[in-house]
Amino acid sequence: MDYGFLSVLPPIIAIILALRTKQVYIALLFGIWFSWLIIKGWNPLEGTLAMIEGMVNVFQDKGSTRTIMFSALVGALLIFIQYSRGVEGFINIINKKLIKYENKKPGYSRVMVQLLATFTGILLFVETSISSLTVGTLYRPIFDKLKIPREKLAYIADSSSAPSSILIPFNAWGAFIMGLLITQGIDKPLPLLLESIVYNFYPLLAIILVFVVILSKKDFGPMKKAEQRTKETGALLNEGSKPMISDTVTSYPPKEGISAKAYNMIVPLLVMVFMMPINLIYTGWNVVKESSSTIDHMQKAIGEGSGSSSVLYAVITAILVAISMYFIQGILKPKEAVNLTLKGISELMPLALLMLLAFAIGNACKELNTGVYVANATKEWLSPELLPAVVFVISSFIAFSTGTSWGTFAIMLAISVPMANIHGADLTIVVAATLGGGIFGDHCSPISDTSIISSMASASDHIDHVKTQLPYALFGGFITTVLYLIIGFFG
Repeated sequence: MDYGFLSVLPPIIAIILALRTKQVYIALLFGIWFSWLIIKGWNPLEGTLAMIEGMVNVFQDKGSTRTIMFSALVGALLIFIQYSRGVEGFINIINKKLIKYENKKPGYSRVMVQLLATFTGILLFVETSISSLTVGTLYRPIFDKLKIPREKLAYIADSSSAPSSILIPFNAWGAFIMGLLITQGIDKPLPLLLESIVYNFYPLLAIILVFVVILSKKDFGPMKKAEQRTKETGALLNEGSKPMISDTVTSYPPKEGISAKAYNMIVPLLVMVFMMPINLIYTGWNVVKESSSTIDHMQKAIGEGSGSSSVLYAVITAILVAISMYFIQGILKPKEAVNLTLKGISELMPLALLMLLAFAIGNACKELNTGVYVANATKEWLSPELLPAVVFVISSFIAFSTGTSWGTFAIMLAISVPMANIHGADLTIVVAATLGGGIFGDHCSPISDTSIISSMASASDHIDHVKTQLPYALFGGFITTVLYLIIGFFG
């Protein structure tokens, strides 16, 4: 059935509600309900019942169910790592290295600690909140000792978390995006997602810019004033600032009376990362035809493997490895393992709920043919050359206004993918532009959860963090838009 203009009303209303209320959950839920209200001929009872069934039907898709399970289990893995003092052990090693370098070359530590904080944020790509919290909380005493402004720490924590999570998609981000792509009829979302990394310019530029600023020691805008203030007066914050403070990485305290060992963090995370390609090969091995060599067969199997299955198997393996390690060391008992697992899952239930709503509105928009209608309506005036840049700007605006990149992905991918197909634009680039726009808008937004967490963990004034980071984000966003225009018109 052709619903015409009515098909675009649910996502538009979801966007408006998100902008007005700043509550993405409510906005998505209402968008789902309104979609089914239209489909059921404006019958409120049938529309409401269809909405409920629509959310239940999300679990009929195995990929969506695996993704939701993965996002919840990641919370268990993160809380295990924190409980074992693995993160603390990792930071202790860094502190020893810094003292060693400082003795050899005074002043070198200031650059080194900023680089280490950035690398830590990138390495903790498993989840943005844990990345920002870990970098801010654990590096804050070192930054304070070296007289580095709190705003710089918040910037590093913020700019190394979401960009790394989207560029290394073997995590909840990757599973979530692959689930959204599957709802748009893309059978093999992982190869598409991996190919889009090259064109996902904003996250790449955001990370590169952090390294350039640190190594060149050249800041600009309000961050330059913050650096001058700290060097001249020693003040870590502006006069009258109100720092947000968080003393812990998670709400569950580390175990007392045990030694902090870095490998308790490193080993489980490495297991999860390395299990991803192994699981992709395993799940795709029997799908591909016999190849001339084993290596060639493995390469093809990775492209054909199930991304949702792979991330789920990887996180379960990592949890089992972590539990085994901690049992052997006497850190965990069976009852503690169960309690920690349930606690970790509960902490990431909001993330799992957001995934459920995102998949449900994606399915509803697909039923309404929303993306097809928008694509056909813009076919006359919107050229394939302009599409990536336009999608990037729209995604940026939504993410800036709502403060969430995930909610932006849920709304925009349901529109941008069909538009790319009908306009004949490169789907890989359009997907990259959609994802990059979500990250850019999120970086600029004062209501972004990652920005707030970065301010809190760094004990920085939140508005000062937003002001000092904004010029860097705008610079990256401007360059990204230009690059999409260049690619669009000149290939």
